Amino acid sequence: MAKLSAPRAQTRPTERTHHGDTVVDPYEWLREKDSPEVIEHLEAENAFTAQETDHLAALRERIFQEIKGRTLETDLSVPTRAGDWWYYGRSVEGRQYGIQCRVPVSDADDWTPPTLPESGAAPGEQIILDANVEAEGHEFFSLGSFDVSDDGSRLLYGVDVEGDERYTVRVRDLATGSDLDDELLGTAGGAEFSPDASAIVYTTVDESWRPDTVHLHRVGTAQSADVVLFHEPDERFWVGAGFTRSRALLLIEAGSSVTSETRSVPADALTEEARIVWPRTEGVEYSVEHRIADGADRLLILHNRDAPDFELVEVPLDDPLQEPRVVVPHSSERRLEDVEAFATVTTVAYRRDGLTRIGLLDATTGDIEELGFDEPLSSVGWHGNGEWSQPMLRFGYGSLVTPSTVLELDLRSGERFVRKQQPVLGDYDPARYEQFREWATAADGTRVPVSIVRRRDLEGPGPLHLYGYGSYEASMDPSFSIARLSMLDRGVTFAIAHVRGGGELGRHWYEDGKKLRKQNSFSDFVDVADHLIADGWTTAGQLVAEGGSAGGLLMGAVANRAPDRFAGILTGVPFVDALTSILDPSLPLTVIEWDEWGDPLHDAEVYAYMKAYSPYENVDPAKQYPRILATTSLNDTRVLYVEPAKWVARLRDAGAPALLKIEMSAGHGGVSGRYNAWKERAEELAWLLDVLGLAETDAA
Repeated sequence: MAKLSAPRAQTRPTERTHHGDTVVDPYEWLREKDSPEVIEHLEAENAFTAQETDHLAALRERIFQEIKGRTLETDLSVPTRAGDWWYYGRSVEGRQYGIQCRVPVSDADDWTPPTLPESGAAPGEQIILDANVEAEGHEFFSLGSFDVSDDGSRLLYGVDVEGDERYTVRVRDLATGSDLDDELLGTAGGAEFSPDASAIVYTTVDESWRPDTVHLHRVGTAQSADVVLFHEPDERFWVGAGFTRSRALLLIEAGSSVTSETRSVPADALTEEARIVWPRTEGVEYSVEHRIADGADRLLILHNRDAPDFELVEVPLDDPLQEPRVVVPHSSERRLEDVEAFATVTTVAYRRDGLTRIGLLDATTGDIEELGFDEPLSSVGWHGNGEWSQPMLRFGYGSLVTPSTVLELDLRSGERFVRKQQPVLGDYDPARYEQFREWATAADGTRVPVSIVRRRDLEGPGPLHLYGYGSYEASMDPSFSIARLSMLDRGVTFAIAHVRGGGELGRHWYEDGKKLRKQNSFSDFVDVADHLIADGWTTAGQLVAEGGSAGGLLMGAVANRAPDRFAGILTGVPFVDALTSILDPSLPLTVIEWDEWGDPLHDAEVYAYMKAYSPYENVDPAKQYPRILATTSLNDTRVLYVEPAKWVARLRDAGAPALLKIEMSAGHGGVSGRYNAWKERAEELAWLLDVLGLAETDAA
């Protein structure tokens, strides 16, 4: 069979002019998703990538078997109590998707999760949803909304079989196992039953995939009869809705990247006019939690009004505009992130010194009792605590070397219990590895944190895999990965560059890496790479980089800025044609994104700034690029496939050794099904090892 040449997309110049600047784009025609010529080009890209990586087939299979061999394929989650049932998920060897089950509570006073068999049905077990059955006949399957009514009689679940994140919600009678006639099309996820199970609250999206409307559906009626509870006309805002843990209120939230507004309505009178808690004020974000103190309804409000790292206050439910009582004052040393109220306790989650923390809050005095942990690098967070009066609180813990662990705190005794740690089969020993926190100094003097993990026996410079993201105030906290062991055990060090634009060091860290300061994210990443080289962790020839989605923008920018620092760059669903996308308000989510990147359509300064860094705009034929692998999905609605398709075409024009792999039936999150996801990751890791020169030396 003849060897394929790298696909070269036809050039079909398209002009656009903004702020007096005319740009000629030769590859914009690749946006025509339904064009046979576009599909033919994408399929040619896949064929070429398959050819160029065919020599890695054996290594890909070895890594896949390593991931599979370290994973307990037949397993179950820690049961979570809700009402009269314990709910849990099962995974079964050979099956792609989870199975959702429940068993009845045997003792109303016993909150210790039951010990259930890892394989085979438990006594009294009921399968309420087998995603493997629901996925039959579909190349892609994703489960969205999932909620059981308070009385345990009904299940609602949302499915997406296209990858476009538009879910169809169905309702199941759990006594019979049969679905009712109710079918809610085009939902955005997050649907919930009302406390009496007679109705469902859900959201839908507009033409740009923005969740913009909250609906009330009466079970047993047609979707066409549903009532609109709230519609958000401002295209910068998205909406969501959910019932409080107390089940007393429905909260309807509207938010942009920098501004929010919450409405409340009694759960037993959902069609009443909702009351605004605090009217929206540009730049003020807040979230609301219902608390009952001494029989009085109160609202805890976590906000950033004159408090960049957030402050917690309390107001009466019936008069939320009253002068608030400060519960936890603002502190620049601590970024408050979440508060949850229960019948007898209030919990908080926050960030200090770049790491997550959790604690119990005395809502009267404001004192926080922090839960301590021994590792210098770790991640911790409350989760799975849905009951108003539960005496046990559950939280998750993990690190770069400690597998994900589920623990519970007994509020009555203060005792902690380890309920489950992620099994890692084989000879995994955390003592074989060590983790570090380094600080790189950026060009402007800013200290940038770096998290590192490697085999304990390694010394001197060696191959290193550097990961970064740096947008939306998202923090890349240290966490465990079974797949990563296949790199670590081959002598590859893994590091995370916590660049500005993320949220690791508080709100200022985010603000210093967005809009007209976005390029700080890129320079930080390069400065971290330089630090790792200068400090003896690696060399430029042994350094590979990875980032996806908005982290793909980071990868594209550093490829242009410092191509000589990296032997290879891996990027998934990369946001690499940023200026084109953010200029077009008809594209999915563009207007919402203006608060993150700026508005180049109406602001000439933002336009010029974005044009100076947008990866597609700045590919330079005079530079020698490292090997690049970009992956994307045809049905991705967040970062359209056309961005990496155009970018790779332009990189090829510049002589860059770039590959593009397109999943033809997947969305932003990639392929569906755990085995498919493992195979996809094995392909990516095999490519990285090949770039690092470790593929040929890998033992067969």
